[in-house]
Formats: sequence, structure tokens, C-alpha cells
Amino acid sequence: MSTFPTLVLVHGAWHGTWCWQPLIDHLPDLDVRTVALPSSGQDPAVLGDLYDDAAAVAERVAAIGRPTVVVGHSYGGCPVTEAAATVATVHRVIYLSALMQDVGDSVLSLVGGVHPPYWDVHEQPQEGTDRGYFEAAEPLKALYGDVEPHLAQESVARLGRQSLASVTQPLTQAAWRTVPSTYILCEEDMAIPLPLQEAMAARAERTVRLRSGHSPFLSQPAELARVLRDELAFSIRDRRSSSV
Repeated sequence: MSTFPTLVLVHGAWHGTWCWQPLIDHLPDLDVRTVALPSSGQDPAVLGDLYDDAAAVAERVAAIGRPTVVVGHSYGGCPVTEAAATVATVHRVIYLSALMQDVGDSVLSLVGGVHPPYWDVHEQPQEGTDRGYFEAAEPLKALYGDVEPHLAQESVARLGRQSLASVTQPLTQAAWRTVPSTYILCEEDMAIPLPLQEAMAARAERTVRLRSGHSPFLSQPAELARVLRDELAFSIRDRRSSSV
């Protein structure tokens, strides 16, 4: 087994674990795990919420039973922030152009309470509970602007729906307050503007910059793999120095 911590990858809205495969292909010597978020899928009637997602992350990480570094991409930063502080084996959280909120914040509150233009929102109240969902509008532009065209089209075809509950519920915990964190800024991101990324990244212990769009695991997986290796190595050094 690798001497590095296990790397746990948490996808963003609309996606599934499939999106990580090009990156995983560049990390053959590492123990890499993924988490499927209940809030993302095809059937709006069974989509989970933020707290379901956080529970899925916590359960997956706890079951590994060894040191982990958890990566959250985009919306995936929310359940990671909610869950990571509850599992003692998490040594570092990495936010990849991800939402890095504080307690009481929701995704919607973070973006000013207005649905971003790349959300196609469908309200579907059922039995007094909001079962609304939203889809990605213009994903080629917002999510995959620098991804090879054929791969971008394939990715669009695999996108699902995202529950509205997942982006309206507030955080009850903020892992970055107690767990070391790194923020990877994607400087050409068309979904999460760079100024918003920079504002959130100010909360992180470390920052790294990538000249990429929103999905570097598809557009430049080799470079992202290099950055993640560096962060895993730093995590080991940091733990050793803090124990001296």
C-alpha cells in the first residue's frame, strides 16, 4: 500500500464518480476512493439532500480506517465541509474550485440568494416537502469550456439532476476550522468566478493555482494529479512537524 494517505474524491453537482476516471488513471500507485452523492442522479423523486451527502462522505471515509485526504469539487465542498471534521482519520481537506462555506451558510446564500444563470431550476413540491431539482444549463460553457470537445460532449450526456434541498440547507459544521485545508483555484472557471474562489480560499491554510476551467480532472488530469501528489506529500510533512 502507498505510504501516502488515501485520497477520497467527492464530485460536484450533477456529476457522478465517473468524472474522476481520467484523474485516477494518472494516480495508479495511490489508494484512491470516490464517493457517490445521493443529491445527484436521474430521478428527482429519490434525490437526497446536503445532510445525506455529508453522511455518505463520513461513512465512506470512516470505513477506510487509515489516514485520508478528502477532495471536494464545486458543490462537493459542501458535504466535505459538513462531514470531514467528524472523522478523526481526515488529515487534510482540499477544495478544488469548491464551495467553502461557514456554519449557517448554504450554497444559495453564498451566491447572494439568486440562482446562477447556469442552473435550470424545476420546482416540484410534493406532500409539503420541496422535491425541486435543477439541471445544468449550457454545461459546455460553464463546466467544460477547456475540455476536449468529444470528452466534453460525453460528459454532458452523463450529467444528472441535482436536488434543490442540497443547495438551500445550511451547514452545521465547518471542517476547515479544525482540519488543515488547501484551496485549488481554477483561474479560468466559468461556473465559480475567480473572485468568489479567492474570497473562500482566504480561509484555507494553503492555496494553489491552476490555469484551468471548472473541471481540471477532465481538461488537465496529469497536472491536477501532480498538484494532488504535492498536497499529499505536504500533508505527511505537516503531520510529522506538528507531532515534534
